[in-house]
Amino acid sequence: MREVVTVQVGGYANFVGSHFWNFQDELLGLADDPAADAAFRTAPLDMDVLYRAGETLQGLPTYCPRLVSVGSRGSLGSLSSSGVPGLSTAASEQLNITTWSGNVTRSVAKPHGRNLFLQSLAEDQIVSTSNGGNNSQKNVEDKDLVECLENDVNFWTDYTKVQYHPQSLYEMNGSWTDFEKFDNFGTAREVVSEWSQMEEMNERLRFFVEECDHIQGIQFIVDDSGGFSSVAAQFLETIADDYTNTPVLLYCVRDPVTHGSARNQRETITRSLHDAVSFSKLSSFCSLVVPIGLPTLSYLSPFLSIQDTKPFHSSAISAASIHTITVPFRLQNAGPASNLAHSSGNIDIRELAHIISDQGRQNKVTALDVAMPAPSLKDGNDLWNIKSLHSLTPEISDEEEDPYSVESLVVHGVLRAGGQRASISQVKDSMCAAYERRATKPKFSHLSVSPCPLPIPLPFPSFFRSNIGRHGEIVGSHSEGTPPKGSLDVESIPMAARLRSSNAVLPFIERRSLSLQKLGVARGALGTQILRDWGFGKEEIEDLAEHLARMVRTLSPDDGLTSDSDYD
Repeated sequence: MREVVTVQVGGYANFVGSHFWNFQDELLGLADDPAADAAFRTAPLDMDVLYRAGETLQGLPTYCPRLVSVGSRGSLGSLSSSGVPGLSTAASEQLNITTWSGNVTRSVAKPHGRNLFLQSLAEDQIVSTSNGGNNSQKNVEDKDLVECLENDVNFWTDYTKVQYHPQSLYEMNGSWTDFEKFDNFGTAREVVSEWSQMEEMNERLRFFVEECDHIQGIQFIVDDSGGFSSVAAQFLETIADDYTNTPVLLYCVRDPVTHGSARNQRETITRSLHDAVSFSKLSSFCSLVVPIGLPTLSYLSPFLSIQDTKPFHSSAISAASIHTITVPFRLQNAGPASNLAHSSGNIDIRELAHIISDQGRQNKVTALDVAMPAPSLKDGNDLWNIKSLHSLTPEISDEEEDPYSVESLVVHGVLRAGGQRASISQVKDSMCAAYERRATKPKFSHLSVSPCPLPIPLPFPSFFRSNIGRHGEIVGSHSEGTPPKGSLDVESIPMAARLRSSNAVLPFIERRSLSLQKLGVARGALGTQILRDWGFGKEEIEDLAEHLARMVRTLSPDDGLTSDSDYD
């Protein structure tokens, strides 16, 4: 077992993370449920890769995510920083040992109320404890909880069902309270320059890293749409210094609502500079960077009805995709002597980074494509529809004709045409057939397969169209006017996700490179003063611009490479 430590920085990153950990929690429950699908009970996933076992001060066993979550003060909603769902702030403070005997003045903000889902979760825990695990009494109908989640989610904690470690949740302090103004790289200068806060984050990460026996890497999710990108850049720089040989897989996630139109020229310039500086800084301290964040998800799939204005909806797509990408990191029984009936294609974060960035071009920027749900295999083990993959990475080219591209594809829980679960060998045969029929083959393609589908937990959006069956199969055509389905109607879905290093990401990088050259480096540039206000000197701006220019040159078509396609 090789551990992964997860870091989440920023509001939307924590929305994504909340769904991600709900998936893991659901997998843990289904693995021990004798009535669950056999694909879950025999899933070849080592959950110790993401989780740590421990115990409370009272000696009770715990199993918590190996996670550091960073957000703003007040972003935890009704959840206390101790990480226990349903535990009030007042109750958590009673756990602290006070050594000060003098007078104390305490200012307490009005606590956020718990929504119906969290209230039900707390009641279930009480009943489960008092009945020795028999939770037969239920005062709230599941349909009411689903309705609550669709209409009453204001914080990422409003739908989390996971117990977090006391070291996991960190709320930053700052004079900024208006997050409409915490919208660019420069607004976090106060936080980044305050040594104590950055050191507290580093200490929390150190707690989880140092207890690992063989850490395989860090997966880092950042909301890079505003000031949190600056916090993350500083955090990543420290990680690069302290854990030199530990690879970092970076996901830059954005809420669709952050793509709104600029109100004036200064805001347009500020946004362009933020995107350029943020990407240049963040990409400097990671092994792979995966930009995620389309302006709209409403056209992502004909099988989904996603509301862009609800972070609860859009973040679920990113979380499901990240979950799929992490499956190979924890596959068991993989390798030359593996049981091919259970899994295939185990790799760790370092191996993934090597596959993507060290094959031909030295490019670390990858596009993320997803099929949610993944299509079934056609009758007769025929061609699997690889065109069902749609990109979650913004500003990229639709052109896939790049003979130097490198990709890693993960497929899990795929069904056959009749609705039965496909075997590992059937999936591999179908994928290889699809690969051979591609007009332009990638230079290298890695495939990971698992029979375990994505579980759909109760706190999940109702955005599946009417033609999605209970196990994610396509049943007929969608009937207009019918309400979308959620976790009460869909138990699991097959998933496919692909990380792709190709010149398709060139427009994304070029736009940021040109913005910084034009607005920050060129003589008389309109954004020079903005960058100075953010604390950047002339030489540092030039270094940031050169870093982006090098990334552009890496993907230039005239690089003299030869194409020798291979499929693993």
